Amino acid sequence: MELDPRLNIVPDRIKSIHIMGICGTGMAALAGMLQQSGFQVSGSDSKVYPPMSDFLKSLGIPIKEGYNGSNLIPCPDLVIVGNVITRNNPEAEALIRERLPYLSFPQALSRFFITGNTSLVVTGTHGKTTTCSLLAAALNHAGVDPSFMIGGIVQEFGQNFHLGAGRYFISEGDEYDTAFFDKGSKFLHYRPNIAIITSLEFDHADIFSNLTQIKQAFVKFVSLLPSDGLIVAHLDDQNVAEVVANAPCRVQGYGMTPTLDWVLADISFKEGKSHFSILNKGNLWAELSIPLSGRHNCLNSLAVAAVLNHIGIEPLTIASGLDAFQGVKRRQEIRGIERGVTVIDDFAHHPTAVRETLAGLKTAYEGHRLVCVFEPRTNSSRRAVFQEKYVEAFDSADIVLIRNPLPLAGVAENDHLSAGKLASDLQIRGVTARPFASTDAILKHLEDMVREGDIVAVLSNGGFDDIHVRLLNLLRQGQRTT
Repeated sequence: MELDPRLNIVPDRIKSIHIMGICGTGMAALAGMLQQSGFQVSGSDSKVYPPMSDFLKSLGIPIKEGYNGSNLIPCPDLVIVGNVITRNNPEAEALIRERLPYLSFPQALSRFFITGNTSLVVTGTHGKTTTCSLLAAALNHAGVDPSFMIGGIVQEFGQNFHLGAGRYFISEGDEYDTAFFDKGSKFLHYRPNIAIITSLEFDHADIFSNLTQIKQAFVKFVSLLPSDGLIVAHLDDQNVAEVVANAPCRVQGYGMTPTLDWVLADISFKEGKSHFSILNKGNLWAELSIPLSGRHNCLNSLAVAAVLNHIGIEPLTIASGLDAFQGVKRRQEIRGIERGVTVIDDFAHHPTAVRETLAGLKTAYEGHRLVCVFEPRTNSSRRAVFQEKYVEAFDSADIVLIRNPLPLAGVAENDHLSAGKLASDLQIRGVTARPFASTDAILKHLEDMVREGDIVAVLSNGGFDDIHVRLLNLLRQGQRTT
């Protein structure tokens, strides 16, 4: 039996590290963390693209365009392989042929940064990035300098990673698969001491066949908690309740149900902030406010408060830290206001996330017309699996403009999401909706129909052809798309 090169790694001898798939958000952040830790870092990617390419360039990290065995000459001491890399990738073949030491992204994050720290892992189908960011910002506000890697830019820090002096490391617990040589979920590598589980629904249809498989992955994650650990779980969600039922450590439930350990109550929105009360064991624990809209963000903050209380931070300090939160890029981020039209960018794409985001925005901008521009872009959102669920996700919007999804290779046509059918079903439901073949067509329509006071919420997990900036420019200049 051949020796697995992943087991033949001597950390003290590693000086040079090459990263395959370096332009991904997490991979670029890992590159920055490794360089900051004193390693010589290089990388490769099939498409060297901003914003991560600009970020890496600013750090002086060299990047090779395209994958080739020659990118591993001279041989690095370690190669980190992103999950976009397939087994037949020419660079991966060279890696295996030359028997170079290699790790996956989550393995590397664990070995170099999580090990030796207290690991705080936020997981669940929704809210991971915002909850991680709230946790990091509140800890920092409390004078605890945490380390973290998060899937969005935390405004307080101006980046999505930080190597702090404190003993806590915060990471997003992603259930997506790890690498071509490890099909287990990423979060199984993160050595959790304290975990938040926000929600659990079917997602990642390209990886999981059904909800049962996702639950099995979460049960494995829960089993990793030590006996003296803690899980803060959203027990209003029956799926979450099921996966923590046999947890090896203490579980504190949070949600709206009065019998839970941590209960959200008295939600209101005024002066640009959500205000709410927190009950602990049935008693008023604190009254808080956050500069975010939506019940889901109040629940995310409730989970953070429970964790911070567990590690010994006073309620008043927690409240002031959450109140001072500056937000996360691409989460209800106002990109600009032109001619009285507010353009908002949000990452929401799963039906539940779409529903909660739009409901929060409708509350925050009461009396304004809410225009939703939606791009189904993920492997799951482009499939018919969510066709019916999306019909109920847009009720808070007044107008919905849907970009036709790009086809998925190897997926039958009748298994693709139909933007036309979705628009038709929304019309029947009483929501004005239209499908569009291109971003240019959406822009032209928006330019013709938006009016002062409108809120345009752009929902996509990608760049969406820079539609936010282009729309703001059109409004500013009064020019047409043609």
